[in-house]
Amino acid sequence: MIVERKHKFIIFFIGLLIILTNCQLKDPKKIHGINFLKNRELLLIVNKTNKNDVIKLIGQPHTISIENENRWIYFQRTIVKGKYYNVGRNVLQENNVLTLEFDKYGVLKTKKIIFKENMNKVKISKQKTVNNVSQKSFVNKFLSSVKQKMYGKRKY
Repeated sequence: MIVERKHKFIIFFIGLLIILTNCQLKDPKKIHGINFLKNRELLLIVNKTNKNDVIKLIGQPHTISIENENRWIYFQRTIVKGKYYNVGRNVLQENNVLTLEFDKYGVLKTKKIIFKENMNKVKISKQKTVNNVSQKSFVNKFLSSVKQKMYGKRKY
């Protein structure tokens, strides 16, 4: 009887230990893109690394420039839960962008990494463009007004 109690206590203690060691004390993170982009960027050497080396180290690019096929762009975005004063809203922890440019032979020509702190320096134009294509023609406006008047006089 005493041996059984001792075994039950040991089994309970081992089970409790396993459960507690699997609990994480770190906050959950939502990660989009490449983890540790800054560390991987340091492994790339200008005028030495080629496209195949970049694919082995970092992987396929997230975006290839429309104007220039030799400009590859990689992203890293990490979002964590906010503290109590943020009422649990998500907070942007990291937002890094790596831009790589290759020459016509596929050798890395330039690399540029932009961090979250530097992204506020981008100026956005306040001008608005007018879209002439989506504006309605005279006939379309006229038919719309007739349709409105016709359906407006309907009795249900």
